[in-house]
Amino acid sequence: MEAKVSIIIPFYNCAYIDQAIESALNQTYQNIEVVVVDDGSVRHVEKIIPYLDHIKYFRKENGGTATALNQGIAAASGSYVAWLSSDDYFVPEKIEKQLAFMLERNAKASFTNYDCVNEHNQVLTQFTGMRFQNTKQVAESYLKYNTINGCTVLVDRNELITFGCFNPAFRYTHDYEMWIKMLSYGVEFHYLDENLTKYRQHQDSGTMKHQDQMLAEMKVIEQTYLPILLKSIEEL
Repeated sequence: MEAKVSIIIPFYNCAYIDQAIESALNQTYQNIEVVVVDDGSVRHVEKIIPYLDHIKYFRKENGGTATALNQGIAAASGSYVAWLSSDDYFVPEKIEKQLAFMLERNAKASFTNYDCVNEHNQVLTQFTGMRFQNTKQVAESYLKYNTINGCTVLVDRNELITFGCFNPAFRYTHDYEMWIKMLSYGVEFHYLDENLTKYRQHQDSGTMKHQDQMLAEMKVIEQTYLPILLKSIEEL
């Protein structure tokens, strides 16, 4: 039987939520579930209504993306988890290609490249992320950069459970903290050199609006994990 994949979409006042849900439901891989966690939205909620019969929908008080992801993971029934931001979208073959890639390698975690698009889904840059030859290069890159785009990740759900929840204390860099923690303690992230996610750049995105807070959080994370990561890389 094919493995089940849970696609988790945290949602907060995002005008692009319908496009994200559509892209998740339109995957060529059939054994999926789409889990939308509404983090206390007051706008654009009506865009979810047409999809309610096809998704798992949860509404909670506003607590940030990490809390929404954590609730989605807790509710997920899939063996694998993908995270999709409500302003981004997947290409139709995303899950099918990435899961096959992981199963061939017996990988617990993987990520891909991505394209940047604008408000009108026009591609601004292709293959925007860094490219890698092996898993050691991925780990080494984290000594300098936040390499992995979280919405390109597909991960064994048991691995996420083993490493605990996304930390809500890191409101803007909870994903960076999770990936660097997993890498520091020996999880290999396998890189698939395909652009299977469309990452949207727009004025309301958290990345654009909260640069200072992100940098401050990253400093704390790096102080905690870089010494452990360095030791882990030496043992590879």
